[in-house]
Amino acid sequence: MINHHVALLYAMVVGAAADGSLADSELETIRDIVKHLPVFADFEQGNLAQVASAATDLLTEDDGLDVVMSQIKENLPDRLRATAYALACDVVAADGEATQEELRYLEMLRHEINVDRLTAAAIERGAGARYARL
Repeated sequence: MINHHVALLYAMVVGAAADGSLADSELETIRDIVKHLPVFADFEQGNLAQVASAATDLLTEDDGLDVVMSQIKENLPDRLRATAYALACDVVAADGEATQEELRYLEMLRHEINVDRLTAAAIERGAGARYARL
């Protein structure tokens, strides 16, 4: 069983890895989120690499994505579901473009953790605005 920190990190790491690679900008975004957001105040930052590795290891297993999604859903309190979706959107937006694989992952995550479409649209718009480039 994982805790809410790990569930949030899994949501971000899988979003970053959805296109088959982990961009430096995506990893840096995850580090910054863990360092600055209040939800991670009591998370031991030294465990970040281990949790990220565990998430990517799970993805290599048969039905790995289903397992990760189930773990996120089962271990995430209702009040952090929109947070998980927002953090995943931020990580996907961090490198300046969202691939079809990343967008599909976000759609799957939204359905799995029951984030309604209107809330998701607002979150997506906010992530796009935060990570916009000229």
